[in-house]
Amino acid sequence: MKRLLSAIGPAIIIAAVVLGPGSILTSSKVGASQGLAGIPTICVACILMMGMVILSTRLGAVCEHSLCTEIALRLGRPAAVTIGIVFFLLVAIFQSSNNIAVIGGLEPLLGDEELGLSSRIVLLAGFNLMLITCLYLLRDLYSSIERLMKVLIAVMGLAFITNLAFVLWRNRGYEAVVPNSDIDWLAITGMIGTTFSVGGAFYQAYLVREKGWGIDDVRHGTIDSVVSISILGGITCVVLLTSWRVFYGNPGQPVFGSVRDVAIILEPSLGAQSRILFACGILAGAMSSFLGNALIGGTVLSDSLGKGARLEDKWPLHFTTTALLTGMAAAIAALGEKESIVPLITFAQALTVLGLPAIAAALVYLGTRPDLRARAHFPRWLLGLTTIGLIVSCGLAALTTNLVWSKLTTVTEVSEAGLN
Repeated sequence: MKRLLSAIGPAIIIAAVVLGPGSILTSSKVGASQGLAGIPTICVACILMMGMVILSTRLGAVCEHSLCTEIALRLGRPAAVTIGIVFFLLVAIFQSSNNIAVIGGLEPLLGDEELGLSSRIVLLAGFNLMLITCLYLLRDLYSSIERLMKVLIAVMGLAFITNLAFVLWRNRGYEAVVPNSDIDWLAITGMIGTTFSVGGAFYQAYLVREKGWGIDDVRHGTIDSVVSISILGGITCVVLLTSWRVFYGNPGQPVFGSVRDVAIILEPSLGAQSRILFACGILAGAMSSFLGNALIGGTVLSDSLGKGARLEDKWPLHFTTTALLTGMAAAIAALGEKESIVPLITFAQALTVLGLPAIAAALVYLGTRPDLRARAHFPRWLLGLTTIGLIVSCGLAALTTNLVWSKLTTVTEVSEAGLN
């Protein structure tokens, strides 16, 4: 057990980042509407995620340079810059959801009423300022982040597992509902997108270099990847099972508009303690995803521009700060007027069409380079699994294309109707 715990490192940070508000909200929605049909989906997504993270771990251990620098040397600087810009824009825009989730986790703990807009702004400004200060003042930033993520993962796991145990005890006479034959495949596919994070897997190589792992640590990296992503899948399943046991098959399905709604909707059925436990898990998830998400965007953009890829360098911190401030500004705009963030989300989804396949393709491309494979063993099963992951990411991008096109078509039709 001691060796196992010592082997857990970089990938637990990735698991904590991926297990954010989006994953919690999506698994709650799927559990309420689709029941247990989401469990196999989580398992498949975790297997694909393990493959990508293991590949990225090996690349981080054997590559002479960081990933974007390797891509720049092999394919040219424009290819690396494209990946960096897409990464940064995705992170900066979706960082707004992490800001809103922090409020969503705090409000149920502070009382029954929503906080005013000014109070929310003060909380977000203070929280972001605290993180930015830590970025520049902490000397061993990586070790501090790794310890923090382990604590937050533990808090999430304890909160959600305790809540599920309470749900099972409270509903001891529950009769299982027969799964609905009409499965919403779009919702199921969304589960894959929130668990199979190609961007998170890409950043694993950077964390491996921060950890100081080399070729001799490849085995440790594999253990780290398998254990950490299994924790990610396990907590996601716990959230889904909680929602399934409370809401699935009941008339009047709840509408989950945000992670705050999930905590509040649980209270009438299970009491205030359930709301508090779920809110604690949401808050831990938002905090874990908050800083890690911004670090991914800032570090990859800095590396793609040739400005450094280590946390001890200044430019990754500068770009991370920019991502934090951009996400905070977008969140404040959304809290003031909910429709104001819709164009940003649509733009981020459009970037996903380009971003996910490109990032997955970059990992597979580097993993198949003969000079890199000569330094360390890249098993065929691993390359085969990551190739499947690349195909799945292309499929997710195609679905996102259809979603973005539907939104744009709807906006055009509404505009034309207004002119007429």
